[in-house]
Amino acid sequence: MVPSTEKVGNVSVGRYEQIVDRLREAAEKLSKSSFIIGDGALEVVPMQEHGGRSVADDLFGVSAWLHRLSEDIDVPYNTIKEYRWVASRWPDRHRCPGVAFSTHQILAAISDPEERWTAIKNPPLDVRTGTRRWTPETARQRVGYHGPGPETVQEKIEAVHDLVADEQVAAQVATDLLRRPSVAFEAMTDHTARHQVNHAQVEQSCRLREADEQQLNRSESPFEPEVRRINHALEFLDLVGACQRFVAATGRIVPSLRERRLSEDERETVHRDVDRVRATCEWITTAVDTGEVDVDEELAKLLRGE
Repeated sequence: MVPSTEKVGNVSVGRYEQIVDRLREAAEKLSKSSFIIGDGALEVVPMQEHGGRSVADDLFGVSAWLHRLSEDIDVPYNTIKEYRWVASRWPDRHRCPGVAFSTHQILAAISDPEERWTAIKNPPLDVRTGTRRWTPETARQRVGYHGPGPETVQEKIEAVHDLVADEQVAAQVATDLLRRPSVAFEAMTDHTARHQVNHAQVEQSCRLREADEQQLNRSESPFEPEVRRINHALEFLDLVGACQRFVAATGRIVPSLRERRLSEDERETVHRDVDRVRATCEWITTAVDTGEVDVDEELAKLLRGE
C-alpha cells in the first residue's frame, strides 16, 4: 500500500493527528487550570451582587485584593479578574469537562443562567467534522458575535466607511473626530481635505449671511441698521485679518528659503499656488472696488486648484 502524501501544513496527516491529540490534552489541562484560578479568586473575593461587574468590584475594594493575588501567583490582574467572573457564571455542576474554558468564557455572556447552562450542553453541528461540538466561531455566533472584527488598518478603514455610508452619520462622526487636535492636524495635511474644509467654511458663511439678510428684510426691527453695520464691520475685519495672516506667514517662511534649492516639482507646486494667490488678490480687489463677487469658470477652477 502506497503511503499517503497528503499533508496538513508542514506535517503528514498521521503526524498532525498525533499533535492534535497531544495539544488536546494540553488544552484540557489549561481549561482545568483556568477554572482553578477562577475558583480560587472567587473564594478569596466573592462576586458582589450590587451594581455592574466593574462598579461593584471598585465599590467593595475587590480590585486591591485581586491585585495582591495577581502579584502572589504571578498571573496578570486582568486574567484573574476575567477567570473569576467566568467561574462565577459556571458553578462546578454546570461545567462541561470536554468543552474548552474559552467556550465557557464566551457563553458566559448569556445573561439567563438556565439558558446558559442548557446551551453549553447542546453544541451545534460542526460541518467539517460531522460531529456536534463547540468551536470559538460557533460560540461567538451563539451570543451574537459574528466573527472577529477588522484587524489591519485598511480593514478598519473599510469597516468605518461601511458604517458611515449615511451622510448624516458621516457628518456627525467627522465632526466628533475633528474635535481631536491630532486628528484635525493630520487631516489638514491632505490637500483635498483642507480645500473641502475651506470651501465649506466659505459656503457656510455665505449661507449664514444670506439667512441673516433675509431675516432682516422680513423684520421691521429698529435695530436692523445697527445689525447691518456690525455685520459689515465683521466682514471687513475678517478680510483684513486674512490678508494680514497671509503676509505674516509669508514674511516668516520666505526668508527660511535662503540657500535652499527646491526641486522642480516643489517649484511647480509653489508657482501654481502663487497663481492662485494672485488670482485671489485680483478677485478681492475687484470685489472691494465694484462690489462684484461673482467669479468666472476659469477663476473658479484656479481657486479650486484644478
